[in-house]
Amino acid sequence: MKIVVGSKNPAKIRAVKDVFNECKVSSKDVPSDVSNQPYSDQETRQGAINRAKACIGIGEIESFGIGLEGGVMYIGKQLYLCNWGALVTPDEKIYTASGARIPLPKSISDELQLGKELGDVIDVFTKKKDVRQNEGTIGIFTNALVTRQEMFSHVVRLLKGQWEFAYKN
Repeated sequence: MKIVVGSKNPAKIRAVKDVFNECKVSSKDVPSDVSNQPYSDQETRQGAINRAKACIGIGEIESFGIGLEGGVMYIGKQLYLCNWGALVTPDEKIYTASGARIPLPKSISDELQLGKELGDVIDVFTKKKDVRQNEGTIGIFTNALVTRQEMFSHVVRLLKGQWEFAYKN
């Protein structure tokens, strides 16, 4: 089984390799075809699906595509971090799953409402570079108890489990 991850982000690639450790995993930078900062579950999920679909047929004919997308969404007036994943099989069957959600501080939410991307805002907030490729926003606000890779690994496990269940039945 061959997997193509629709991103060059190291945290996303490591998450897929963690779960599909018996498979050949490669990556390709593909567009999400959603806004740079997805603002709903629906948009974030669609970005993951678009990335996964764009990976089908890249390299190996029988490759599976995986798309992982981070975004934000409101519950009432509170902005939350959200994450979605999609696995698309060679015959284009789609499996989706979402990950952990945590509320974002008002100072972060205020910056996002100005049209900025979370990755850029969190880099300024933490005075670090490329947080999105390392611990991620979830790692910052969980004091590294849950990193972006771990959170996406959980999402990828949900995807793999759904596919395995469907494949067996």
